[in-house]
Amino acid sequence: MPQRPQSPPGLKRQLGSRQMTMIGIGGAIGTGLFLGSSLAISQAGPAVIVAYLLCALVALVIGWALGEMVVVHPDAGGFGAIAHRYLGPGAGFVLRWTYWAMLMIMVGGELIAVGLYTQYWWPDLPLWMPVAVFAALVLAVNGTAVRFFGESEYWFAMIKVTAIAVFILLGTGLVVFGLPDAPATRLEHLTGDGGFLPHGTHGLLMAMAFAMFSYVGTEISSVTAAEAENPQRDIPRATRAMVLRLAVFYILSMSVVVLVVPWSVTAQGGTIGESPFVKVFAVAGIPAAGAVMNFVVLTAALSSANAGLYLSSRMLHSLAEHRLAPQWAGRLTTSGVPRNALVLSALGMLLATVLSKNSGSDAYLILFGISLFAALAVWLMILATHTAFRIRRRRAGLPPSPFQLRGAPVTTALAAAFLLTILIAMYFIDGMEAAWNFGLPFFLIIVIAYQILKRTGRCAHLFEEQQHAMQDHQTVP
Repeated sequence: MPQRPQSPPGLKRQLGSRQMTMIGIGGAIGTGLFLGSSLAISQAGPAVIVAYLLCALVALVIGWALGEMVVVHPDAGGFGAIAHRYLGPGAGFVLRWTYWAMLMIMVGGELIAVGLYTQYWWPDLPLWMPVAVFAALVLAVNGTAVRFFGESEYWFAMIKVTAIAVFILLGTGLVVFGLPDAPATRLEHLTGDGGFLPHGTHGLLMAMAFAMFSYVGTEISSVTAAEAENPQRDIPRATRAMVLRLAVFYILSMSVVVLVVPWSVTAQGGTIGESPFVKVFAVAGIPAAGAVMNFVVLTAALSSANAGLYLSSRMLHSLAEHRLAPQWAGRLTTSGVPRNALVLSALGMLLATVLSKNSGSDAYLILFGISLFAALAVWLMILATHTAFRIRRRRAGLPPSPFQLRGAPVTTALAAAFLLTILIAMYFIDGMEAAWNFGLPFFLIIVIAYQILKRTGRCAHLFEEQQHAMQDHQTVP
């Protein structure tokens, strides 16, 4: 019987597959679904269902590729540490800092959304105030033992999952049977208002940029591996369950939205009172539909921010372990929490508080675009790492991972081409130009920073570590 791997010094293996699955779902189901879906529908019309389906397949490839690698290397730092091992110190450096920055910015964006949702009940409340209050709450939850965090995130995610399940059941009833005051819609809205694909393949491509953001968080199984109770058993189980559940939720939700409400009406959304989900509840005649859905999306954004801060602090802890971040950032409390890394990762929440004082919802769209740009870049590097992982292990005569991505390397290449296409398409989407304007310079700064560290000799230990790692592969029976 294989022995359970030891967690890194200080980190506690206290997360089970149940918590890991729900943490992943909690990190992924955020404002990308509840707000971004209306933007996706405005681009693709009823074909938004296809956009979410294709993005689900790509997310499944990414999650499966990560699971294959992490089962063999359930180390702190997740895919960043694995990229360091197989692509080299430079790739590990760029990947981990990019992922940390993406999460930090994403957490800020989610908290701005939380503040906007709070204003639904108190419109005169200054936006920065709820942003600051909820930022303190998220920071406090993350500062506790990982078991408490995992349990709190489990219930956060459960609220979202339950609400989406009710939404799907209610919408299905409207489509098939109707209600006393709302006749069954059947399939008539799929072909009305310009047809199933009103804006052609161009619109479908634009919609996939918004749909893909809904799947950010599928990589969480890699980062939680160092704190999983039994990574060999739990990571494959959590990866499959998480991605498949997300795909079912998203595809069925979008199907309900475009079947119940004409897509041209849904596309006019932009505020919580006009979101696609609120419209469906309103058609069903549920009193206070806006207030009910506002609570759900507020919880969704808060849960996503909670999971994002957890991930960013663990990635920063990994960077400190490899001496690529200040050493004090890697220090742990007696309960195994990297509290200093949490404080640094909270910079995104501080940024959100400052921006919310002047920019409001415009700041959210900017942060949304930058986060998506970084996420696509991270996923492309994960797929490159997976390719190198397979090639190097095969050349070294090592056994394959017990959890393998089916169809690789073809599936890996197709997913990479898909992500690259979306990354390029973002440049042509109104309001998303900021992603390229900020994303490209950031990458250059990270690469330059690494080159400076390398030339000054401060990264010499990284090359030694990589050589030791390649000579001493840890395999799981």
